[in-house]
Amino acid sequence: MSEETSFRPGAQAPGEVPDNLTRSSTSDATGGGGMFRSLRERNYRYYASGQVVSLTGTWMQRAAQDWLVLELSGGNAAALGVAVALQFMPTLLLTLWAGVAADRFDKRRLLIGVQSALGACGFVLGLLDVTGVVVLWHVYALCLVLGCFAAVDAPVRQSFVTEMVGPAQVTNAVALNSMTFNLARIVGPAVAGLMITAVGTGWVFLANGLSSVAVVTGLVLMDPARLHRSAPLREKRGQLVAGLRYVRGRPDLITLMALVLCIGTFGMNFENTLAVLARNTFEREADGYGLLITMLAVGTLSGASLAARRSARGGPRLRLVLIGAAAFGALEVVASVMPGYWTFAVALIPVGIAVMTFTTSANATVQLSVDPTVRGRVMGLYMLVFLGGKPLGGLASGWLAAELGPRSPLMIGGLLSLAAALVAAGVLARRRAHGGRVGSRREGDS
Repeated sequence: MSEETSFRPGAQAPGEVPDNLTRSSTSDATGGGGMFRSLRERNYRYYASGQVVSLTGTWMQRAAQDWLVLELSGGNAAALGVAVALQFMPTLLLTLWAGVAADRFDKRRLLIGVQSALGACGFVLGLLDVTGVVVLWHVYALCLVLGCFAAVDAPVRQSFVTEMVGPAQVTNAVALNSMTFNLARIVGPAVAGLMITAVGTGWVFLANGLSSVAVVTGLVLMDPARLHRSAPLREKRGQLVAGLRYVRGRPDLITLMALVLCIGTFGMNFENTLAVLARNTFEREADGYGLLITMLAVGTLSGASLAARRSARGGPRLRLVLIGAAAFGALEVVASVMPGYWTFAVALIPVGIAVMTFTTSANATVQLSVDPTVRGRVMGLYMLVFLGGKPLGGLASGWLAAELGPRSPLMIGGLLSLAAALVAAGVLARRRAHGGRVGSRREGDS
């Protein structure tokens, strides 16, 4: 694209849509001050501190859950695909309604309840495992239950970022959230690999359940008076449809979400692909699988750090979203043909940098471009397209790994991601060439 563009944060009047591609000044987009400036907000410090502990436990559980499924199924890649599909399937049914709840109710209280439930899922699976009674259907059932709570958690948590830090700091806060997420992604699987080898998967699940106490404590300690809240949505019929209508009137958002859907479904298939590669292709144990996740996370943490630094120079750039998507697809293809364990592990680092560049810039771009009164519903739709394809992607990657070999999901997913980025760039360039802009519209129900 010939010209860098960004979305203007917080510039629109209540109930109006901002121009879909407008320039923003550095001062508007950042509020000044450094890579970690969002941590100046007391509430966000509490949240981020709890997230470091809780997300580490989450990634420990993910690694242990994948390994447990493989152990219980005799190394069946398709069984792992089913587990991934069950965990993400509730996203299709619940995420949009969770977005309505995020606009209507107190997000902080919603998160306290949901995070407590997520921790309880870890405790239940851990108890089943350490007592030796766990079977595959237990894991499948808990994947489904955990997916229900996670589907509610995602849009509420994403839209809560702006309430904690205000519109001027959203880009930086999203980048710091990604750094926290990926720091946990480095530490969690590595610890899980060691724990699985030493004491088994059950104690990993129990540790994750205990880690949820940290994020719940951080939410409880927040000062509600210091949150940057907009007026809550009045309860009335048609609010979900109105949110979808808002997005329908924004061709730029539709294009971006279509790109996110394709990459989230087919490109970001690491949950089961890496476990199958580690066990069946490279003949490694659980610690070898944990190392692959850690290497990917080294890249994603680096990408999140770069995003936090870029946020000091201005708001998110749509060009960066497209470059990140294209680079991710190409690098994923390169990683899929690496011949040995260590060359493959090293190739995951640039893959992680590219995917984090894409996801961080896409998330911030959407958050900053929408009317605050519909942010929860829009982020609900965003998380639906980001995660909603996971059931299909999980089943497809499991089938591909079983039929064409464990490397095939990475190669095919990378090619599809690259193609989607090129198509999205072409669509947006054509709209600009024809003078395409989205004017102001009223969001009638708010």
